[in-house]
Amino acid sequence: MSRSQKASLFVAIFLIILGTIFSFVYYKFSQNIKKPKVAVVSQPGQLVRPFKFVNQDGDTVTKEFMEGKVAIVEYFFTTCKGICPIMNENMARVYDAYKNADDVVILSHTVDPMRDSVAAMKVYSQRYNADPKQWAFLTGDKKQLYDQARYSYLISADDSTVVGIDEDFIHSNLFVLVDKQGQLRMHINELGNVEAYDGTNKESVDNLIKDIQVLRTE
Repeated sequence: MSRSQKASLFVAIFLIILGTIFSFVYYKFSQNIKKPKVAVVSQPGQLVRPFKFVNQDGDTVTKEFMEGKVAIVEYFFTTCKGICPIMNENMARVYDAYKNADDVVILSHTVDPMRDSVAAMKVYSQRYNADPKQWAFLTGDKKQLYDQARYSYLISADDSTVVGIDEDFIHSNLFVLVDKQGQLRMHINELGNVEAYDGTNKESVDNLIKDIQVLRTE
């Protein structure tokens, strides 16, 4: 084989290897583009149900409040001395991060509407200087509140068939992230695993704050 033939063969092998490497890198890059940066955990066609509750100002709040916006949802009660104060201190961090953003809203539902009247929710909301147009503290019919927790946001501490609604009680540390289409979303960690947002955990709430921005730009 002549020197020129060897050179041509070397160039051909080099181009083949280079092309293979480029194809692999392009494939991995395109796959990463296709993958959502924040996992969709709703089943196909499963969206937030319509609802009607009352906020801390006594105004009716419906699904329209969150349509076309990124929403963060929690369930708590104002007399809670356990996880709720920690959760709402962390929710205040979320609120402060996106204060006055017209495409981010927070819905804090009570699990104890018998005690959490509009007046009680108003007093509680004032701890965080919450603007009801962006951070709504919601009360209303207990069954409707609980149905919304279980079937829209998948928050449930027990099997709802075990007890009647009067004895039922949901107590969850979770914050739920909802995208502009009404789908539930969760964090993807460095290992590629899906994680819910723990409202009592600073690092988890930090991830939530970052993921909200991702959904704002989708």
